[in-house]
Amino acid sequence: MPELIAVIENPVARVLADGAYDGAGVSNCLTEAFGTDVEITIPPPRTAVLGLSDGRDAHIKHIAEHGRMAWQAATGYDDRALVEAQIGHRKFVIGPELNAREMNRQITENQIATKSLNRMTRLGRAVFKRAA
Repeated sequence: MPELIAVIENPVARVLADGAYDGAGVSNCLTEAFGTDVEITIPPPRTAVLGLSDGRDAHIKHIAEHGRMAWQAATGYDDRALVEAQIGHRKFVIGPELNAREMNRQITENQIATKSLNRMTRLGRAVFKRAA
């Protein structure tokens, strides 16, 4: 994890991560790298117990009181799901990899793909509602 964080040059105010990164080691590493003001949002597992950190404890309590979906909406974690959906959409519509071999052409290819997906998204996005 420190190697990944070392390449980040800009200030970081918020970190959204997969549940696989839940734990004191990752939280401590992020706090050391970005300061105590960084907002760390990592979903705790269903079997999580209180005690690792105040931020994590707050997440566990919120999930216990309001449910996981409400926690995602309250913390902004659902933004991560939207990004993952867009990446999946890109891979499905455009393809999983770039075709160009040279970097400047890959940049152009990616810009064209992004503009195309953004146009498709503006035309309409499905609205999902829970059935049960």
